[in-house]
Amino acid sequence: MANRPIEIIDVGEELSGSCDVADHKSRAAVPQPESQFAVSSMNRTMQHGWGSSEENSGCASCPSRPISDLPRASMVSATTMALNKPSLNSAHDSNDRRPAFVSTTVLLTAAIGITLLALILKSLTGYQSEGKGCRMSYMRPSYIHFSEFDTEHTRFATKYSLYLYREQGIDDEKKLRGIPILFIPGNAGSYKQVRPIAAEAANYFHEVLQRDGRSKVSEVRNLDFFTVDFNEDITAFHGQTLLDQAEYLNEAIRYILSLYSDPHRTSRDSQLPDPSSVVILGHSMGGIVARTMLVQPNYQANSINTIITLSAPHSRPPVTFDSQIVHIYDEINAYWRKAYAQKWANNNPLWHVTLISIAGGTLDTVVPSDYASVEPLVPATHGFTVFTTGIPTVWTSMDHQAILWCDQFRKVVAKTLYDIVDVHRASQTKPRAERMRLFRKRLLSGLETTAENSIALQERTESIALDHESSRIISAGDRLVLDHLGSQHDTKVHLLPIPPADTSVSKRFSLLTDITLDNSAESGLLEVLVCTVSPTQPPSMAEQQSDNGALPRDSPGRLACKNVGPDAIPLPASTRTTRQPFYLEGEKATRPFSYLQYDLPVLVEYNFVAIVDKANSHYPGFVLAEFSDTTAVQKTNSIGLLNIMMFGLSFVLPPDRPMQVDIRLPSLTSSLFAFNLELDTQSCRTEHTLFAPIVKQSLTRPYESKFFVNAKLVAISLHGIAPYVPPPLELGGRIDGLGLQIWTDPTCSSLVKAKLRLDVLASLGKLYMRYRTVFAAFPLLIVALVLRKQFRVYDQIGVFISFSESLDLSLKRSIPLLLLSLTLLAASREGATMATVGFIWGKRYLDEFHRNELLIGTENPAFCLLVPLLGVVCIGVCAVLHYTVLALTQILGILYGCCSSNSTTAAESRKRAASQVLVPSTPRRRMISTAILLFLVSTFIPYQFAYLVACLVQLFTAVRAFRISSMGNSRSNLNYHRYVHSILLLMIWVLPINLPILAVWVRNLAVHWLTPFSSHHNVLSIMPFIMLVENLTTGRMVPQVTSRLRHVTSGLLFGTAICAAVYGVSHAYMLHYLVNIVAMWLVVLHSTADSRSIAGIAAMFYGRAVESRNAGNVH
Repeated sequence: MANRPIEIIDVGEELSGSCDVADHKSRAAVPQPESQFAVSSMNRTMQHGWGSSEENSGCASCPSRPISDLPRASMVSATTMALNKPSLNSAHDSNDRRPAFVSTTVLLTAAIGITLLALILKSLTGYQSEGKGCRMSYMRPSYIHFSEFDTEHTRFATKYSLYLYREQGIDDEKKLRGIPILFIPGNAGSYKQVRPIAAEAANYFHEVLQRDGRSKVSEVRNLDFFTVDFNEDITAFHGQTLLDQAEYLNEAIRYILSLYSDPHRTSRDSQLPDPSSVVILGHSMGGIVARTMLVQPNYQANSINTIITLSAPHSRPPVTFDSQIVHIYDEINAYWRKAYAQKWANNNPLWHVTLISIAGGTLDTVVPSDYASVEPLVPATHGFTVFTTGIPTVWTSMDHQAILWCDQFRKVVAKTLYDIVDVHRASQTKPRAERMRLFRKRLLSGLETTAENSIALQERTESIALDHESSRIISAGDRLVLDHLGSQHDTKVHLLPIPPADTSVSKRFSLLTDITLDNSAESGLLEVLVCTVSPTQPPSMAEQQSDNGALPRDSPGRLACKNVGPDAIPLPASTRTTRQPFYLEGEKATRPFSYLQYDLPVLVEYNFVAIVDKANSHYPGFVLAEFSDTTAVQKTNSIGLLNIMMFGLSFVLPPDRPMQVDIRLPSLTSSLFAFNLELDTQSCRTEHTLFAPIVKQSLTRPYESKFFVNAKLVAISLHGIAPYVPPPLELGGRIDGLGLQIWTDPTCSSLVKAKLRLDVLASLGKLYMRYRTVFAAFPLLIVALVLRKQFRVYDQIGVFISFSESLDLSLKRSIPLLLLSLTLLAASREGATMATVGFIWGKRYLDEFHRNELLIGTENPAFCLLVPLLGVVCIGVCAVLHYTVLALTQILGILYGCCSSNSTTAAESRKRAASQVLVPSTPRRRMISTAILLFLVSTFIPYQFAYLVACLVQLFTAVRAFRISSMGNSRSNLNYHRYVHSILLLMIWVLPINLPILAVWVRNLAVHWLTPFSSHHNVLSIMPFIMLVENLTTGRMVPQVTSRLRHVTSGLLFGTAICAAVYGVSHAYMLHYLVNIVAMWLVVLHSTADSRSIAGIAAMFYGRAVESRNAGNVH
């Protein structure tokens, strides 16, 4: 190798880690005899495109161990190649010894990001927070353990257990005599969570059904609630645990069904068929386990035909930190969608299966209720999603646990289960179509466009006699108004003529009352019937009635009628004193309103609507009934979303309005917005109002309804089109938009002004539940770009700038440019985003079901600005974490220094730091420790545990690096400390992805430490991290790469940033693999620090370049 210019560094001169940037031809050599050995040694050092390698120089471009102090002798440093930007080096010279670089740009951006994050969190808890309306439930539980269900039946018998619930004092029978119901607990759930619903079912059967004559005739049986003890397994984070539970439950069902065939275990009537299926009731992830059971190899055909889930995330996994659980979701969702896509029932294995998903709504902060939607999976004929806020008599949101014990809700669930069962069928349930009708009747509000009425199903008719003294006919077009019952002693029947069907204007009949309507054969206060002129009337009388809508007044008549009480829709009571649609425990119970609504085609076969007042004395209450024009009732406003956001929406209800108005806003479909609806009701012209305004907001598919009583200022938020949720299976992926139904007292004859405005602060709170997993992805984007900038500067000038400086430089160019590019990508319409990414990743991502998985989870261009918003928030979080980790390492470094230097002088401490702090262990010892750790990963522990160990070791390495850099004046020490700190930050942002799996493993150890953990043993997923951390503990700085291979580092980090942004939320587990690849590349770079390996590695890429470098040429 040709001799090169050298520079003699004096005793007191600092050894520059960057090797000053200057033209090597302009630097004169100053030969010194005493440094001859150093000169000759330097001449033998090979200069190469990866960065030079010297054993002990400490130069940043020479990948050796950092030093903290200099020997009292001259040392020689080789020059690097000339650069075009020498000012960078001199600029950083003044910054090398700053304790922490602080940039105005970084501080301002971080402050904005943290402020936005604080507003989001405050909005989540302080704005539009819904009241908790659940009443407490009580029970006296007992459990019967099936110890016979052992390892002969299932391989998980030592880990899981099967129980039968019995309510003490009511159902103490140990033998089975009812219909099997299997409860599946959710993530970390207990088998005892079945007790509220099971207790209510037992009470309802013994206190109501056994005393009901109709139930006795139909031979209704009680429900046998089975429940499974999973030892509170964590299924939301671990796919293999979910599969294990599904396998166990299939065997449990097989065992349960066999019990009903054993005369020693059952007391059922021998004439009844043995059960062949079990009704499933699943909470949270238990609902996903239930759906997974149907795709398992040990599933017994037709053993499940009804699944009811409570707060279960059907559409997508709650977190995507485990690749297996993402694949399980893809598998079961594809199976269900494919099954229901079959044209013929014989080809559909799920033809008889119904799936009902019940969501808790806004108060559920564990699982976003958007994920509970089954509309992307099943058609309306086989299932639906409903929110508890719209279930009659419930009318409240509830959190993730309250949905199990909420008293008013468990009563509805118990009644629903008794509605759908049929002990006379082997399946123990009614046919699918009948089950779906009963589910809709019990769980939906009844105001949906698809709601069914029971008039056509009724066979029994009633006959009522009419005379001029006891009945009156309301003139056509007039409204019936009763402010109390029993006041008119002579008039008992009020008749509203039904308009003929051939009218040019479509009509709708509406009735509202605060009195409970009677069903047939009930003796209450108010009865509503639809009637026709009795066939016993003379033909002329019937024709006369048909022509003019009135009975002949010269003789009494009779009407043949059907009771419409079963069609009554309960509405929450609304008066000037009510505040919520529910009443709490200890408060006086409020009787709900009754509402009837029929479109004219339903009543075309009848002549009158008869309202029968049965009160014998004055009774407080009101009745409103009218026929109104459909055009006055139903209004659709096609105003765009942007106009509503900027200017709001105003409308006026005129004095001659109908009692109920239905307003549809098709543009309001997103779950990311919150609105305020202000109702300005003018003073009533009458003495008093019959009721206070009622507002119902609604969506169809999923069925979400919310009621607001005594409405003045209404907080509107919905679970419509949500980020990352697949589009509905039907309706072409569209929904109808927000519906507002407003009931006002029409007798006031006054204007009602309404104003709908966007609530910006409340809308910010919606981002938390929908985008909380973004903090596992977007921060990695920021860190990757910052680290990329650090490497680019380092490879150019040999200075590894601090994380703060790199963040400052990145905020001036790379981060804004990337966020702008992602914003434009998110704004692309008509699937351009999917086409771009599908070209890279294959056709699977072009599937309709997966189209919302990318970037911000929606293709609506209106939300593209969420990209920079989330980016700024994540920049703030990254900056806070950076300074927090920096402060932590400095504090630990100071404590470490105090502990190690109590009895030594400062000079001795520096010598000890130089000689002992980062003394590498022998290669043999490192190889043995690494081999042992990898062996444990491949056999016993998950690689996430090894990753946690690697993070802790990296933290200790950062502490020691800070200690060295604070004691020594070498730039190489600063480079090393900054490098170690940045790698630590990179690893910390991947740590949350690995911790959930680690929690599952620790939980399994606590329950059964001998139970094998059969997943996450891939050593390749952790080996690069271990090797990288091992290299850093030796004190070796990564070599400076001056060849074109430096672009590999830049490309890997940039690709990691892009993938983190586009796929990070829906496939968070990929982030570990991406950073693992980066770590592998860094290990390769570190390996070039050994001069013996340089030639071989470089020759693979630049064989000729090695020869030229040997000749001393500068590259």
